[in-house]
Amino acid sequence: MERKRYILTLLLIIGTINLFASNKGSIYQAYISNDMSLWKTVIDQMEKQNDKTYEYRLELLNYQYGYIGWCIGQKKYDTAREYIALAEKNVDFLENNNYKPSTIYAYKSAFIGFEIGLNKLKAPFIGLKSVDYAQKASELDPDDHFAYNQSGNIEFYMPSIFGGSKKKAINYYLKAKSIMEKDEKLLDRNWNYLCLIATIINAYLEIKDYHKANMYCQLALEKEPDFLWVKNELYPEIQKYLEN
Repeated sequence: MERKRYILTLLLIIGTINLFASNKGSIYQAYISNDMSLWKTVIDQMEKQNDKTYEYRLELLNYQYGYIGWCIGQKKYDTAREYIALAEKNVDFLENNNYKPSTIYAYKSAFIGFEIGLNKLKAPFIGLKSVDYAQKASELDPDDHFAYNQSGNIEFYMPSIFGGSKKKAINYYLKAKSIMEKDEKLLDRNWNYLCLIATIINAYLEIKDYHKANMYCQLALEKEPDFLWVKNELYPEIQKYLEN
């Protein structure tokens, strides 16, 4: 009986690992190829999963976060609101169970940013809360790369008249990059890492530092030659600036 129970437990663990790997691989492929229909399919399937572990919920939350950001960028605001509601349930569940508090504070910061993205008039009223959450995340875990990423986003998107700084944003992004690169597992087919590199490229473009932008384009394409956003859009744009 004990042997059967052990084998069943082992099979469940192996099945969970395989499921995580499958979802991660699909999201990575969706990201580098800009196939957001595949991305949506993955998170919809994950949402239907019963008995989600904490780790599974956090993974799903990460993918929801990426999809919501894309929806807002594409002005698909109704879809963004739909997935924000789903994602916030995962945030609340994980927070109530005290699971990885620093990361959850970083997500809370990000979701306030999404609210502002949907309605910029809210910025003066809720913007400081986003700053507070990001700072709280870093205080709880100084090695949480996602927390620094959110601080970078705050600086990047905050108007300079209110204290925002693209250069400060880059410093936060580079800090996040440095932390991620200390852990090889965070670099293996991880959409978050490639997204961070692309964010750094875009930030250098904003301050017209085309040589640095080009350097990070080369890094991105070295890591993933089929990263279409960089390969077909950012890199050619930067080359035009460098040639002038």
